[in-house]
Amino acid sequence: MKTKNYVNELKNKSVAELQEELVAAKKELFNLRFQNATNQLDNTSRIKEVRKNIARIQTVITAQAEN
Repeated sequence: MKTKNYVNELKNKSVAELQEELVAAKKELFNLRFQNATNQLDNTSRIKEVRKNIARIQTVITAQAEN
């Protein structure tokens, strides 16, 4: 259910807001990878979650561009 709510929130945003969120998610992913490489990351599953969120954001952007 958490994922569906997140996707619904994304669908209600404009393309500009989605682009901003995409940039923020990519920065977070970079930071998580950096922490993982230096053995400072405790929750490694967060990397997978952020990658999926990036894909969800890109999917919504593509869907809105088609309409």
